[in-house]
Amino acid sequence: MKSKDDTTTSRRQFVGGITAGPAAALTAPPLAPQGILSDSSRGTRRSSKQDPTAQYPQPPFPPQQQEPPGLASKMTPRPDHGETSYRGSGRLFGRKALVTGGDSGIGRAAAIAFAREGADVAINYLPVEEPDAREVIGLIQAEGRKAVAIPGDIRQENFCRKLVGAAMRELRGLDILVNNAAAQVGQHSIMDLTTEQFDSTFKTNVYAMFWITKAAMPHLEPGATIINTSSVQAYNPSPSLLDYAQTKACIVSFTKSLAKQVAKQGIRVNAVAPGPFWTPLLSSSVKNPEEVRTFGEETPLGRPGQPAELGPLYVLLASQESSYATGQVYGMSGGKGYP
Repeated sequence: MKSKDDTTTSRRQFVGGITAGPAAALTAPPLAPQGILSDSSRGTRRSSKQDPTAQYPQPPFPPQQQEPPGLASKMTPRPDHGETSYRGSGRLFGRKALVTGGDSGIGRAAAIAFAREGADVAINYLPVEEPDAREVIGLIQAEGRKAVAIPGDIRQENFCRKLVGAAMRELRGLDILVNNAAAQVGQHSIMDLTTEQFDSTFKTNVYAMFWITKAAMPHLEPGATIINTSSVQAYNPSPSLLDYAQTKACIVSFTKSLAKQVAKQGIRVNAVAPGPFWTPLLSSSVKNPEEVRTFGEETPLGRPGQPAELGPLYVLLASQESSYATGQVYGMSGGKGYP
């Protein structure tokens, strides 16, 4: 069984093919943090001083279990991806972004924040996650930005090329690439880790990042940014995540190497390594009710992070405000000090 840090950054196994485009259905809003005061006349956000340990729900959490890959709309409490709390200020106005795993969790938070900052956004996700994806598409469109939905299997090199081509065609350019989607399946023993699972995990988490980035590179101009989602598992691997932790360490090395390779082209490459975050992966992969009940309590802040808390970091790394940052890995793990 996974430790509480194991369900931090990963997205689910990608299956299916490229299918239909965006829809704009919205459902009930998620929870929102206390202390956020919006000024809609100016489109800004004011934040009152607040104790971060009490800013979002804390353990114990109610029992919940979903069939993989899980939906954010079925979680209790529902995750906050910034749907009601994030207010932009034009920091990414006119940019074009592609986010893998953009239907829920960290990818969804990044997609919403990018749109609120003025970017057009394409998201990639599993076809079975269409209900969550429709919500994200609707939220992007509500900001007056173009939203593009591109479901499909990123374990296939051919699809990865099609994904980038479709995003380029629909967005008419590409300035921001977020390699966020990933797969995670825990096994207690190396004897239970099959070659098929090992291969699938690496194809989803590492090969896809390589294929998508390679396909995007000829289209990226000076000022473009690439953001890869790693994990605390790259620094403190859990015994049950032998394959997954390796892929997240690969992402760190990939980020640092590529950043040096493309620096002279004016392209920046950074990574984010989150700790435990409240995403559908928890309710779709953790079988032990006690792990769900106590999720995040081992962190110094005593709770899991909400995806909305990562949105501003992805915006920073995508914006010109981080112009001197490349080859860096930024952690957010509730006080555990990683990376």
